[in-house]
Amino acid sequence: MTRKIFGFLIAIGILISVVVVAISLVVSVQNKAINLEEQIFESSSAIEIQEKRRVDLVHNLVDTVQSYDNHERGTMTELTEARAQANSGNIEEARLSIQAITEAYPDLKSVENYQTLMTELSATENLIAEHRKTYNIQVRAYNKHVRQFPNRAILDFMGYEQIDSDYLEYDAPSDAPTDLFNQGEDDE
Repeated sequence: MTRKIFGFLIAIGILISVVVVAISLVVSVQNKAINLEEQIFESSSAIEIQEKRRVDLVHNLVDTVQSYDNHERGTMTELTEARAQANSGNIEEARLSIQAITEAYPDLKSVENYQTLMTELSATENLIAEHRKTYNIQVRAYNKHVRQFPNRAILDFMGYEQIDSDYLEYDAPSDAPTDLFNQGEDDE
């Protein structure tokens, strides 16, 4: 009788172990799928954030550059007028005008602003490309996880599906702005 009880307990122990292993496998497969999904959502969000940053950056920097450009154009006009005064013989007045202009505006900023604009746009485009690359890697990892055995059987039962995704391209969109510094002139 003791052997029967001992055999019965061993059978129950094996059965409980199989159930625990099966449950652990299901939980592990599902948790990994959830983790991979969250990474995809996070990557998608990061792309959207960077694309919004690009739009905001372009508008703000173009406005700043145009503002400085207009300011410096006015400064250059004043310098040209001062030079014209010097050519007409009014040297002292021209010297005073040029001195006042250079004291008021010792460091003109247009070139730096153009450089900043190009650097920021380049950095933003690089960030977008990097986030798209990360998104593509995460979609591939998720799809691979969902298709593998035994994950496929477990996740199909739980309603998980492969993500049908055209992998995101790195090229600039066809509607990307091209002539940024003439936008305001058309509106006026």
